Amino acid sequence: MIQHFTVSSPAFENHGLIPARYTCDEADINPELRFHHIPESAKSLAIIMDDPDASGGTFTHWTVWNIDPTITAIKTNHLPKGAIEGMTSFGKKGYGGPCPPPGKPHRYYFKVYALGKMLDLPPSAHVEDLEHEIHNNIIEKADLFLGKYKRESVVY
Repeated sequence: MIQHFTVSSPAFENHGLIPARYTCDEADINPELRFHHIPESAKSLAIIMDDPDASGGTFTHWTVWNIDPTITAIKTNHLPKGAIEGMTSFGKKGYGGPCPPPGKPHRYYFKVYALGKMLDLPPSAHVEDLEHEIHNNIIEKADLFLGKYKRESVVY
């Protein structure tokens, strides 16, 4: 039986609702992510979290690369040793949780890639730079992991 590279989270189910704790409405911290069946040949992992439903086009909430492929999880509000976070569409480095306008729910994709090398990108790199490096070094992409979030009203 072939086992596919996958990602999951104990914080919410695939296609489920992302708890407010992981959004701009509360703590705005990354949820725990668990990796399953990482390819043995992987030298590093990379993550892109984005929202394709943003009004101005796809909005990048988190980019991380050079994740040690021997780890099986990224803990809540934690960055593994040696991993690098890049720039988001918020104009800052690090995790920026879901923060859609009130109304329609948005989808948030956690895309995880197994790569054949460590990447030589600075923390100032944007998603386009990371995607270029992923394209050139990908071994396998994990099955998509999706969370949804809807704001009822803006909290001040």
